[in-house]
Amino acid sequence: MQLATLAFAIVVIFAAAVVRGYAGFGFSLLAITALSLMLEPRAIIPTIFVLEVCASVHLLASAWRDVHWRSLGWLAAGCLIGTPLGVYALAQVPPAPLTVALAAVVLILALLLARGFVLRTMPGRLVTLGTGVTSGLLNGSLGIGGPPVVIFFFGSPAGVATGRASMIAYFLFTDLLGLAWQWRDGLLGRQVFARALLYAPALVAGVWLGNRAFTGVDPQRFRGWVLRLLMVLAALTGGRALLALV
Repeated sequence: MQLATLAFAIVVIFAAAVVRGYAGFGFSLLAITALSLMLEPRAIIPTIFVLEVCASVHLLASAWRDVHWRSLGWLAAGCLIGTPLGVYALAQVPPAPLTVALAAVVLILALLLARGFVLRTMPGRLVTLGTGVTSGLLNGSLGIGGPPVVIFFFGSPAGVATGRASMIAYFLFTDLLGLAWQWRDGLLGRQVFARALLYAPALVAGVWLGNRAFTGVDPQRFRGWVLRLLMVLAALTGGRALLALV
């Protein structure tokens, strides 16, 4: 890897890790979108998944008590159902139109939440399971399973600390699931872990800084920041898909 590419990658990993440490999500999409400008996806994605697991383990140590375990169980069960269906859909349906549709839905829902829409009670089992299935479908087909879960928690009365902690735990589960699929397909090798070790200092520093910034943050300010980030990620994802269609 050339020195300029390495420096760019380290800066990207650090910036994405700050976002991950603060918001509890966003690392993969930000890092992969930026790094794909200079590196092939095959050289990026497995390493990013390894770093995601490390970030989740680090963050979960301090957020463990705030996790909404009941919802997490049903979300995980739904994800297990939806992921193989999403993988099948990936083989049958062109991904770009699906991605554009997803980005549009996420933008609309994020705008609704930004205007004050919040559920009065936590969703029941069927809705929670359905959210997990949707997340699994999107994760298996597009590699973007986060938005439904982000909207689920930030559209509920769970609170920002509980929502953030629950997302951290959920993404640890989905990242481990993703690594298992990658291992099965022979995508995890020494080079992947060597890159992860190379980027680890930037990851640790960024997650620490973002996590520290979250401590004592005003809940309303944090919620607004998360929704703006969700809109940006949706715009990035939809924009890349639209370019692929042109």
